[in-house]
Amino acid sequence: MTFSLSSPAFDDGAEIPKKYGYKNKNSSPPLSISGIPSECKSIALIMDDPDAKKAVGKTWTHWLVWNIKSDTAKIDESSLPNGCVQGMTDFGSVKYGGPAPPDTMHTYVFVLYALDSKLDLKAGADAAALRDAMSGHILEEAKLVGTYVPDS
Repeated sequence: MTFSLSSPAFDDGAEIPKKYGYKNKNSSPPLSISGIPSECKSIALIMDDPDAKKAVGKTWTHWLVWNIKSDTAKIDESSLPNGCVQGMTDFGSVKYGGPAPPDTMHTYVFVLYALDSKLDLKAGADAAALRDAMSGHILEEAKLVGTYVPDS
């Protein structure tokens, strides 16, 4: 079985519902995980907006979560599995920050990482620190992509 990430709220490549937007309810979408490698010890998740480079000059980090238990099959809407840790987003907060494109439709990428260890990384670490901590520990990656149109 292939390591995969999906959401019951939107299909891969489809528009993310408005309630998951930063300026709306800012609820994190429900996620489903399957095909976790047997040697996986923990899972990490990064959600970012690569299209932000055009507007703000960098990929914008919306959500960082790590030390998700390796037997986690789903992450419920607006919740986190017990024992996981969150990092600092580019909104300056340690929690989910939903889509908030400043100009036109943007693409949002959720990448799930199956890791061969738990990470010794404190809450509030940024995306660069998380990527450094994961280096050499990634077994597999799974991706889910959604789009979001700015609120009028």
